[in-house]
Amino acid sequence: MTKIGTALASSGPAAGTGGRVDWVDYAKGICIVMVVMMHSVLGVEKATGQTGFMHLLVAFAKPFRMPDFFLISGLFLPLVINRDWRTYLDRKVVHFAYFYVLWVTIQFGFKAPAFAAESSWAQAGLLYLESFIEPFGTLWFIYLLPIFFVVIKLTRNVSPLLIWSVAALLETLRIGTGWTAIDEFCARFVYIYSGYLFASQVFALSNCARAYPMRALAALALWALIDGGLVALGYSELPLLSLMLGIAGACAIVTSGTLLAHARRLDALRFCGEHSIVIYLAFFLPMAATRTLLLKTGLIEDIGAISLIVTIAGVAGALLIWRLALAVHANFLFERPDAFWIAPKKQATALQAAE
Repeated sequence: MTKIGTALASSGPAAGTGGRVDWVDYAKGICIVMVVMMHSVLGVEKATGQTGFMHLLVAFAKPFRMPDFFLISGLFLPLVINRDWRTYLDRKVVHFAYFYVLWVTIQFGFKAPAFAAESSWAQAGLLYLESFIEPFGTLWFIYLLPIFFVVIKLTRNVSPLLIWSVAALLETLRIGTGWTAIDEFCARFVYIYSGYLFASQVFALSNCARAYPMRALAALALWALIDGGLVALGYSELPLLSLMLGIAGACAIVTSGTLLAHARRLDALRFCGEHSIVIYLAFFLPMAATRTLLLKTGLIEDIGAISLIVTIAGVAGALLIWRLALAVHANFLFERPDAFWIAPKKQATALQAAE
């Protein structure tokens, strides 16, 4: 914990406003863009039965797309893990539970008519209730985070080596029960726990990349060749190898975020990282609308180009929805109202706050 606090305190110019860490925002920006890209590309390809050039990028990112998101989500846990349970649950459980309930209701509202047309409104209602057991659509990440946070706090006095070993074993076993929460917990817990357990090493890696940028670029090039090669050969999802690629990819994203922050490039990507959860919650609507519009009008024929436009629309559209919500005082869509706090309210209440 001391090492992490020192790393944050000594970040100096690397730290953004509001106590943020610039390379973390860049890394989160890369993560959220890759997530939107995956849903956009696969959605277009499913609707058309064809693949485009964007499919290669999605395949390349698959081994590390979610591992890096979860690893980064665990980086700051050592700073808050010993808080009293009331405060911890407020920040790490109630916070995400509020947004899950709200946005699963919003998403379901858009899709309910189609569900009802296939069966009945009663069946659609049952599907909505089921979403509180079986995570709905793209929101499974928000659903799992509070579970991970509680498990890590409950096991903080258990041997870290034992917990990490069990988590790594669960990832390797490829658990497939058919229940998203169980299967994704087994597949992803090792990554968020690694972020928590090895946070000081991750910050040290970032410091090293900042100090030796050319060596970092060479390492990234080598990693890209290995990751791309194993994906092309079909080996990337093999047991143990997938774990190694997930961790290596997460380190590569940390390194990439650090180099971008050091060079002060692609500030829009850093902005996306600052508001990554905003994008994650809202991208489904502009993504789906743009995909439907482009496919129905036939304005663009190239599948790769359509996928790229849908990806951009998903990211930009989500941010636009957020700005419009604030403009019409619908802050509750992205900021937790006072009534849903169970502990003293912290100063920064926006969903994208550093903590």
